[in-house]
Amino acid sequence: MENSVQIISAAVLMLGMAAAAYAQPGTKLRPDKTIFLYQDKPVAISDPVQGKEAEALGTVMEEANGLGGEEEMQANGNLGNISANARFDLYFPKKPNGQMVIVCPGGGYAYVSSYNEGLYVADWMKDQGITVAVAKYRMPNGHWEVPLSDIHEIFRYCRQHADEWGVKQIGIMGFSAGGHLAASATTLYTDGITRPDFSILMYPVIAIDNTPSHRGTRVNLIGNDEKWTATAGKTADQWIADMELHKELIRKYTLSNNVTSDTPPVFLAHCTDDKTVPVINSIIFYNRLVENGIDAEMHIYPSGGHGWGFSRAEFVGNDNFGYARAEFEASLARWLESLRNY
Repeated sequence: MENSVQIISAAVLMLGMAAAAYAQPGTKLRPDKTIFLYQDKPVAISDPVQGKEAEALGTVMEEANGLGGEEEMQANGNLGNISANARFDLYFPKKPNGQMVIVCPGGGYAYVSSYNEGLYVADWMKDQGITVAVAKYRMPNGHWEVPLSDIHEIFRYCRQHADEWGVKQIGIMGFSAGGHLAASATTLYTDGITRPDFSILMYPVIAIDNTPSHRGTRVNLIGNDEKWTATAGKTADQWIADMELHKELIRKYTLSNNVTSDTPPVFLAHCTDDKTVPVINSIIFYNRLVENGIDAEMHIYPSGGHGWGFSRAEFVGNDNFGYARAEFEASLARWLESLRNY
């Protein structure tokens, strides 16, 4: 399939849409542009957050995720069942500082938390002069290579346009299962184009082995254990091959195993009382970074639980992380500034 590009106004995309039926986010900020990865032309979507312009890349989808039907949009901005309409939203600051962040919202690889860990992140980043791409990536549905392939396509597009946008560094940021995806991008890049210049991991899922972690992320990524261990309908050789592949996938996607001396600098943030993704995930990743001589900064806060994202009180009315948010934002801003001459 040849790549094709079309630009259309957001008004055209909104025709016939039911976006107004969904609760609107707590900020009036909207993307400057929405880029569809696998469509030949922009398509109508029910997502209330979409760009003033749209572009379609017509990229060849090497592997489908097997999901059909319409996307599922919840009132809180959780967007599920993402497949052929995988896309990313671009936000351009008035005074770019040379940095760009590709944001991977979390959601257990079942949906993306597109407000809390997407749009609200862009709102903060733009104020720092940072160009932002919020990824609305395909759900794996047991097809483990699918989400990362989307992120690699986003990196390729952004590297291609970096000079045009005044961007010198492109980093990755992810939350929860999106943190697993961002950590995958941090350690499983294929070349210099897809290698992030820095990485921000927010209460990330790191382990899918026996380390305390988030089981839903593992199941949605590689499937239930029974898929691999079942013997029914398999020859002995097929069963042995499945068991070996299962073991390799668990090793590969327990991402601390992939840290090397070439891993980019990493900023981690987590809460001690996180019961959804235990803090040990960040700790084991941080330790591997230190062992490999990687510049790393980690902040562990006593409380706040899971999923606090960038939902400041001004956006959602109640902020469980309010006691430490200003400190966290100041630390992240300082760390990002320190990288500009890295």
